[in-house]
Formats: sequence, structure tokens, C-alpha cells
Amino acid sequence: MDDRYGSDVLARDPHGSRKGRSVEVPIELGMVVEDAQTGYVGAVVRVEYGRMELEDRHGRAKPFPIGPGYLVDGKPVILTAPRSPAPSTVTRTASGSVAVTAPRARAARSGRIYVEGRHDAELVEQVWGDDLRIEGVVVEYLGGVDDLVDVVEQFRPGPSRRLGVLVDHLVSGSKEARLAEAVRRGPGGAHTLVVGHPFVDIWQAVKPARLGLSQWPVIPRGIDWKHGVCQALGWPHAEQADLAAAWRRIRGRVRDWTDLDAALIGRVEELIDFVTSRDEPYGVKGAIGPPASRR
Repeated sequence: MDDRYGSDVLARDPHGSRKGRSVEVPIELGMVVEDAQTGYVGAVVRVEYGRMELEDRHGRAKPFPIGPGYLVDGKPVILTAPRSPAPSTVTRTASGSVAVTAPRARAARSGRIYVEGRHDAELVEQVWGDDLRIEGVVVEYLGGVDDLVDVVEQFRPGPSRRLGVLVDHLVSGSKEARLAEAVRRGPGGAHTLVVGHPFVDIWQAVKPARLGLSQWPVIPRGIDWKHGVCQALGWPHAEQADLAAAWRRIRGRVRDWTDLDAALIGRVEELIDFVTSRDEPYGVKGAIGPPASRR
């Protein structure tokens, strides 16, 4: 007669936990770790004396003991000492954030960041590209902001589809300031954040010292700013190709975020936080204010 219970009816507990068992994982600098108890998420920036320090995306750091109770890529792990002695410093991205070790591909968010022109998009990609790919944020350029209200309406921002916009010369009384206010009052304004820097053009966001200048040339009204700058610096400026070459020359001097003015750094960081945050939106911001640094 067959024994349908087998040799030991207690050998398998059908009500036992089905969660995966923790596996041992050596710590690596830059590894993104979640503390299962508190939900704190950060990248490993220091390992010493049986403890590690995790830095979150806002630059805040907290110490934690090495051992069990953590998640990596959503899976339970027991963190162990590094396989080899840890280097004294972590690798940083061009934006100053902790570089993530072997980042996983992430689908693009439905939210977007719009910038005014091609040069703006190229500079944001150069400095914040690694961060944007980790967060799944796509940056697109508008080719001007005259139709910004219609662009926002067509995008149809919502609670899970936020839109951030970076514009040039967002100062009191400017055309850009009026457009930003119109966006705030229009459809989707509650889920759209328009920020801007005070410069006439994104070129000015690069510190002039990187080009051997004490300050950017002052261009009189009525003269195209880029043509005027190139002329003042003795650079070719007759053709559009000359202006493109000038921008490549300027952008080539940018090594990382420290070569940019804080008025731009803060605004880009603010847009990334806004598009990726689940908190309630907070409207239109001007060019003045402390940077929302994640370093």
C-alpha cells in the first residue's frame, strides 16, 4: 500500500516562507544597497573596520554594519568584506554623483526633461548623462520656447508623467518668465516644473576661467549674443558652422560639474529630482536659489 505522506510528513513545511534565501555578496564601492529594515538606499562610498557608509542620491551619508539585512537589486544579501582591499576613494560621475558599479539597464520614464536648445541638451548629457541613464530620464530639446505653453499642453503632464523644463534667461520681467507663469496657470501646470538660469545663453554657464577669461564679454543689445562673443574673442563667426565650432571649443573645456556655474547646476539637479520624485509637485522656480545637490 502506497504511503501518500511519504517517509516523513514533516520534511516539507507547506506554510513556510517562499522568500529567497540571503546569499553572501562581497561589498564593492559604488554598489547600491538598501537597508531592509529602514528602507534607506545609498551607494557604498567607504568600507572600514567592519562598517560601511552609504550615500543617498542627495549626498547624505549614513554608516551601517557589514552583514545581513540588506537588499541588492531587490534580493536579500549578506554583505561581506571586499575581496580585495577597497580603494581610498570612490569613482564619481561628471556630475559628482557616486558612480554605480555595473548599472542595470532601465526603461525610460514617461516623464521628460525639455531644454531650450541643442547646446543645452549636449551640455546636460555631458555632465549628467550617467545620472540620467540610471534614473531612466530622457532629455529632449525644444528649439526655442516661444511655443512652450502649447508644448506642455500636448505633453499632458500628470502625477506619474511629470515634465521638467530648463530655459535660458529666466529672470524677472523676461519673455521666459512670462511663459513660465503661463505654463503654471495652464493645463498640466500642476505637474510641470519650469526652471531657468539667468544667462542669455547656455555658453555663459561654463565658467569663463576655463577659457582663460576673467569674465564673458558684454555684448550690446541688438547684436546676436553668440556672434558678438565670437567676435569679441577673435573667433570666426560668419557662418553657422563657425558658431558650432565655437561651442565645441567651449564644451571641450568642461571636465565635470565644477566647471559650471552654480546657477545651472542647481536647476538641472532640481529638474532630475522633480521628474523622479513621487512627492507633490511645486510649480515654477526662478534662477535664484541654492542648488539641490546630490553630491
